Amino acid sequence: MKAFTYERASDAKAAVQAAVETPGARFIAGGTNLLDLMKLEIEQPQHLIDVSRLPMAGIEETGEGGLRIGASATNSQVAGDPGVRSRYPVLSEAIVAGGSPQLRNKASVAGNLLQRTRCAYFYDTSKPCNKRTPGSGCGALEGLNRNGAIFGASHACIATHTSDMAVALVALEARVETLSPSGATRAFPLLELHRLPGETPHVETHLIPGELITAVMLPPPPSGGQVYRKVRDRASYAGGLASVAVAGGNLALGMVAHKPWRAVDAEAAMASGATPAEAVARELAGASPLGRNDFKIPLVARLAAAAIGEAQDRLSGGRGA
Repeated sequence: MKAFTYERASDAKAAVQAAVETPGARFIAGGTNLLDLMKLEIEQPQHLIDVSRLPMAGIEETGEGGLRIGASATNSQVAGDPGVRSRYPVLSEAIVAGGSPQLRNKASVAGNLLQRTRCAYFYDTSKPCNKRTPGSGCGALEGLNRNGAIFGASHACIATHTSDMAVALVALEARVETLSPSGATRAFPLLELHRLPGETPHVETHLIPGELITAVMLPPPPSGGQVYRKVRDRASYAGGLASVAVAGGNLALGMVAHKPWRAVDAEAAMASGATPAEAVARELAGASPLGRNDFKIPLVARLAAAAIGEAQDRLSGGRGA
């Protein structure tokens, strides 16, 4: 691990100001992803700004009937919150489907959203990776691409985003609140937080330098059932192959693109009266598999159709939404 300096932020404005004024600065809260990448020298920040003690861990009701979840709230805190479990079960299920209890006890909401890909070529510093070293090429493109994207990829990168929480939040139409170095705040759909790779896969979000996520805003719960389902090779110590979040008439897919994938074609088909299988097939018609990951198409087809059916069953008399 490379040497670095450290400071504990006293308030959010001081944190973003320090991030702009200090070259190579990064925010850190739980550190469950960043510290691992620093040990491998994939991430080499010169300065860490600890925001874990800032008063951003609360979960509060909003005047519109939704929830405001602070960026520093732990994954375990959010998954176990009574309001989340009763009104947004898809979010609670998604978080529990993620890392181990130990990781969930440390990982923050903002850190979960900003975690980096688990692509093996990104982690192997002996292999080319445009996300790790811009311009070096994408080793996965013609290599071991079993976990590669089937939507939104480019010749520069086929990595997938691995957050379960983000997929559920996209289905729930959550918004992100941020604080910029100028002191201005803004809020925008979480769907717009992450970027597709294009020619610059190392630029992963639409955040500006020094911008700090302060909260995630949930609208009132959607009408309709909610379900999160995930498939992976084994139950522990394995990344996901595919996931699906259903929230009423909204559908989001995970581990299939560089960002959580809102399945708008499938949603439109369901709204027009298509069966779950027909709707998912409409979405998958636009998929671009790479050979080794062709299996993701039938896998997602079955997984998403089953999740939609389960959400409908819950609404009609099962466990409820």
